[in-house]
Formats: sequence, C-alpha cells, structure tokens
Amino acid sequence: MVDLSAKPYFLNEDQIKYVQNTVKNMSTDEKVGQLFFVIGQDEAQVNIEEFIKKYQPGGMMYRPDQAKKIKHEIATAQSTSKIPMFFAANLESGGNGIVTEGTWFGNPLQMAATDDPESAYQLGNVSGDEASQVGNNMSFAPIVDIDNNFRNPIMNTRTFGSDKDRVICMSDAQIKGLEKNNIIPVIKHFPGDGVDDRDQHLVSSINSLDADDWMNSYGEIYHHLIENGVPAVMIAHIMQPAWERRLAPGIEDKDLRPASSSKLLINGLLRNILKFNGLTITDATPMIGYNAAMARKDLLPATINAGIDMILFNKNIDEDYRFIHEAIENGVLSMERVDEAVTRILGTKLAQGIMNTKGELTLTPPDEINLHSQEHEELARKVAKKSVTLVKDRDKLLPITPEKYPRVRLVVLGDSDDGGFKEGGHVTDAFKEALEKEGFEVTVFDHKHLDFHEVFEEGVEDMEKKFDLAFYVANVETASNQTTTRLDWIHLMAADSPWFMKSIPTVFVSTANPYHLYDIPNVSTFVNAYTGNQPSIDAVVKKMTGKEKFEGKSPVDPFCGDFSTKL
Repeated sequence: MVDLSAKPYFLNEDQIKYVQNTVKNMSTDEKVGQLFFVIGQDEAQVNIEEFIKKYQPGGMMYRPDQAKKIKHEIATAQSTSKIPMFFAANLESGGNGIVTEGTWFGNPLQMAATDDPESAYQLGNVSGDEASQVGNNMSFAPIVDIDNNFRNPIMNTRTFGSDKDRVICMSDAQIKGLEKNNIIPVIKHFPGDGVDDRDQHLVSSINSLDADDWMNSYGEIYHHLIENGVPAVMIAHIMQPAWERRLAPGIEDKDLRPASSSKLLINGLLRNILKFNGLTITDATPMIGYNAAMARKDLLPATINAGIDMILFNKNIDEDYRFIHEAIENGVLSMERVDEAVTRILGTKLAQGIMNTKGELTLTPPDEINLHSQEHEELARKVAKKSVTLVKDRDKLLPITPEKYPRVRLVVLGDSDDGGFKEGGHVTDAFKEALEKEGFEVTVFDHKHLDFHEVFEEGVEDMEKKFDLAFYVANVETASNQTTTRLDWIHLMAADSPWFMKSIPTVFVSTANPYHLYDIPNVSTFVNAYTGNQPSIDAVVKKMTGKEKFEGKSPVDPFCGDFSTKL
C-alpha cells in the first residue's frame, strides 16, 4: 500500500489513520467517483449540485470562463461534495488559463528566452494568484517536456525549450510561484512529449529515445522534480518503447502501450525506478491517442491497473463509470488497487492542505476578485522586454523608421479563428496601431479579397509603388488536434508570400512558433517573440524601431539545423 509518511505526503500518524479509515468506510460508488477527474460543468446547462451528488468525482477541470461564474460554480461543487475536490486548470501561460479576465502572462518558451528563472516564478505566481481567487487549487503545469523536434505541432512555445537544465531550472521556479498561492503543481507529460512530430490528441505518439538517452534527458528532469517532492504527475498517451522493452525483454510490438495504459511505464519506470510515490493523473481520455490503445471498456480498468490513480475527463460519463464498476465486479480491477488509488487521492488532498482530518475544505478563495492587475501587467512587460529575440538581420534593416520606410505593408499569418478555437489572441490590429503610432503608414494585406492583378501580373516596380517595407507577422499558435504549425501560404500562387524579399526590405516576426525560418529561410530579418500578448507586441515594435535593445536568448535552435536558414 501507499506510504503516506514518505515523500511527497509526509503525513503524521493521525492524518494517516484518517485517510485509512475514510477509505475503509467509503462505498464502492464513492471510491469509483474519486477516480474520475471530470470536465468542469456549466451551471447554465447542468444542475451542479445534482451532478456532484450523482457522480461524486474526485476532481474537476475548468476551461476559461468569466471569473464570477467560475468562482460560483466551483463554490457550488465544493459545498456539495462530501470530500473536498481538486479543481484544476491549464495554468500554462497565465491566469487566463482559468478566467477570461486573467492575465495572459506569456508562454513558457518566452520565460526561457529571458534566461532568468524569476520570469518562470512570476508565471507561476501570477497565474496561481489569479486562479486561487476563484477557488482553483491545482495547475496542470508546469510543462516539463523537451522541445526536441521543431516539427512537433503541440509542444513548441508551451515548453521551456530544448535544454534539460533550463527546463529543470524554469520548472522549479514556476512550481515555487504556484505553491506560494496554494496551487498544487502537476508536471506533464510523462514519459515526455517533444520527440515525435505528431500530436497525442490525434495518435498515440512515440518518445523514441533509447532507454539511456531518455534517462539522461527526460529521466533527469523527472528524477529531479520527484526528489524535490512534486506531488502529482500527468501521464500522457505517449509510448516509450525502449523502456518497455528494457523492463520486459521480448515484448512484442503489438503489446507496447502508451504510458496512460502501460503498467511497465507507470509501476515500472515511474514508480519503481524513479521512485515516484505521489498522485498520477491521465491526460484527457477523449483523446484519440488514448482510445487507440484498446477498447474503452477494457482501457479504463487497464489504466487504473497500470498504476494510474485518476482518469481525466469522460466520453459518456455514465458509460465510463459503468466500465469501472463492471471491472470491479468481474475481478478485472481489484478493490485493493482501487483503495490504493483512492488513498493517494485523499493523501494528496490532505498533504496539500485542501482538507483537514475532519474532511472539511480548508482552502477557500477571498471575497474580492482582483484580476489582470496593473502589477501583473507590469511583470508581463518586464518579461517581454527581456525575451524578444533577434535571430538574424542579414541586410541590417534594423532599426526600421518612418524616415527609411514610410509605407509599410503588414501581412499577418495565422490570425484566423480556426472555427472559434484560437487559444491565444489576434495581433493584426495591435501591430497596425503600434506601427502607426510610430509614424508609419500601414496597409494591411487582405487575405479574403485578393488583388488578382497583383497576384498574377505585377512585378517588383509595381510593389515598390505600394510600400517601402514588408512587415510579416506569423501568429501560428500551437493548439491541440492539429498536425502542423508550419507556415501555410495562400494556396493560389502563395499569394501572401514575400516573393520580392530580395528586392524590397522584408522583416519577419513570429509571435508564436519560433521555427518559421525553416519555411522562409531567405528572409533577411527574423525576430521571435514567443507570445502574442500586448506586452510582447509593444516590446517587438520598440526593439525593431531602435527604442530598446534586443535582450532575448534563443532557448531552442531557430535555424532548425538547416544551413540555408542562416544565409
């Protein structure tokens, strides 16, 4: 059984007895409920009190919504639940991960580009402060993956870069910021994203490092954080075949599993070798990468049997609960294993101060909500100032001024809504306003209404009559369920591409993916900003117009290992 006196719990005798007695006296329904970390329920559509009484979940994760609404929904659920609940959010880049009014502080890669752990600390502090104000008590962050593959469509700016030591340093700092605000950190995505060029939302992706290389990279990160007492790990739908083969010599390829259903990777690698004694939570189980492993009725029990304690999200919630109940009834899932998982869940809630030995909720939000404060905005501006990175300026186009380049054509890529699911922000208006404020005459390229005469017939002299400088911005953000974050020019003659860049001064700024040089290697001037928030946009314009120096340091290889990108 679980040693609750050891790391990361350190519970005393009375606390351990409370957990043991609570588990002993819980019904099977109550225990099964604790295993599920369900999606946040909208009070406009669901009676939250009835939902909590029926399903008795151990945790709930909310997507961003209005602060007062989220706070009321969480309070309603907590007051109804017999056992205090985990309430989590993706606090990856700021308080905007839980409330729409929250501060978009900056993506992790931007923190890494400052080369200062204070930036990562403030990321945790700002997001933790704003999340705690609405009753959130857990963060599905920091992301401790390594950005090893520039083609990976989901990691990218969500990571602290490609250097394991920087990942460790920044993760430590972000955790301290979260914990200052009583937010439980959950590190992710074990056994490590950033190697494959596919997204686990769409396939069971593969961490293809050999066992020793894994241990000397991802393994070092997890070992360090486990030694430091991290309380929880999120388990991904990612395979690590080398370690499964090392732990089970002769295992057939067909029997290899993503970590979220692999006893070898959880009980074997994570628990026995890395000595993690804390709470394990799957990544979202509606993902294809999870469900592709086996039939869901077999998969959910296999997940708990693998050594995982909580299942994140449902497809059909009644069906998922039934699958677990049936597995218990037919002996596929032992009550001993369920009790072990519930012990870890309750042990974590007690150790992290969510509840006391009377089963009472001990962490409650303040009465007043103060989000996106001037202080938080100023902290974000300091990070932006230190992070914006000049990658190349071959033809010495910088600084740009209205005297040198009075007429600017602004071309923004990736600023569409993608069906309403754009996760960051739009940057077109902000760049236009910032450039106009500096005295430039700005014309925005219209992607929706193409000038066919220009596309098919106009040459350099025609372009020179229209603008003196082409200012490109790529706002192509990482997001789930997409296969690429590459540049995707208008398919008709690549009509929005700078074919003229060797003839007319052209600068290129990325507010997201730092690897776009791979798709536009011949551009003269390339700048990485990592985040499309207002502080970063302001910092970019100040630096490009010579009002501030570039301070950022690339935490990844923006040249993508390609000689042509350096020319």
